[in-house]
Amino acid sequence: MTADDSGATPRDMDTEDDAVRDVPVDDPSGAENGSATHHAAANSNATTQGADDGAGNPGADNGDENNIAVRLEQLILGADRRYTPFQAARGAGVSMDLAARFWRAMGFADIGQVKALTEADVLALRRLSGLVEAGLLSEAMAIQVARSTGQTTARLADWQIDSFLEGLTEPQDSGLTRTEITYPLVELLLPELEEFLVYVWRRQLAAATGRVVRAQDDAEMVDRRLAVGFADLVGFTRLTRRLEEEELGELVEAFETTCSDLVAAHGGRLIKTLGDEVLFSADDAGIAAEIGLRLIETMTNDETMPELRVGIAFGTVTTRMGDVFGTTVNLASRLTSIAPKDTVLVDEAFAEELGRIGDAPVSEADAAAAEKAAAEGTGAPPPSYRFALQPMWQRPVRGLGVVEPWLLSRRNGQGAND
Repeated sequence: MTADDSGATPRDMDTEDDAVRDVPVDDPSGAENGSATHHAAANSNATTQGADDGAGNPGADNGDENNIAVRLEQLILGADRRYTPFQAARGAGVSMDLAARFWRAMGFADIGQVKALTEADVLALRRLSGLVEAGLLSEAMAIQVARSTGQTTARLADWQIDSFLEGLTEPQDSGLTRTEITYPLVELLLPELEEFLVYVWRRQLAAATGRVVRAQDDAEMVDRRLAVGFADLVGFTRLTRRLEEEELGELVEAFETTCSDLVAAHGGRLIKTLGDEVLFSADDAGIAAEIGLRLIETMTNDETMPELRVGIAFGTVTTRMGDVFGTTVNLASRLTSIAPKDTVLVDEAFAEELGRIGDAPVSEADAAAAEKAAAEGTGAPPPSYRFALQPMWQRPVRGLGVVEPWLLSRRNGQGAND
């Protein structure tokens, strides 16, 4: 894609709502502006273009599925296709180059100069560029916002459509095909899902904001000290060869659901799932320890699940677009790979943090002496520790030097408190 070379300066053009409507459909300068991108709904143009008049109206030779695809697009977007990418960029008062960067960051496909965009596309461009013009966001940050939103919502949309069409449609019972059922189903769910999405986003935004403002200083807002853990299913590669696809999918879904619920219930944050592995974090080492042990205990009690191993490290972590990076994350991954089955391995910094906050004894010898003195009536009652730590063998870890893992367990073999 090239920048706007029509000879006109986008900022000099009329950017009022009516300006878009005044752009001629056959504007010659639009054809000279390379290809632009658009949102996922416009991708359906690829399947309907051969039988489409270019304005989103199905031709006479369209099949039933193409007709339903066009109707679904209009239902979801709430508007007809009206503008080419050049017209949309011009109406929003931005260059084609910037418009293309925004659209591509959102993950929308390249559509050339097909007339496939709506008023909502123009408004979205205006809002993003307006934030940049007002100085609220830099251009690079606005593109990051577009990319993070696009990536997150693309995955959410794919999951919802796959799940709803599989779980909520029963063509054999109604006499209708799944394609015929899709439209009324989407029509029914769309407004409810939209409101629910905004609700969850606001709750998550409030929680994330609270975590940031509680940071001790500005540096900690970006590079924070967190506990980061991986939980990994043992022998997953062998399972992929032995299980049917449906069985494997059910196993992965059950694993991800269990991990998500446990992490959230105990105050952690699920960063991402990778099929046979999940990555989570927690502000507090005690919370991370509880999550790690709960995961092991839950999976051990489930006969349908393979063994699990967990590795947790504590230290400075860089957060970006909802993900975490840095040496601490790499160390947690390495600990997971060397952990015995159904155990939790932690690094030395994590062990020290548990001792500092009083969740585990700094020295098992001192703890045993304190317990003995208390039992004999010659000392004060010992602290009530939640966890026990056992030093393991030191070993070199590629890229991280020599590491001393610690085996994490519950104190005195006690079970989890419900």
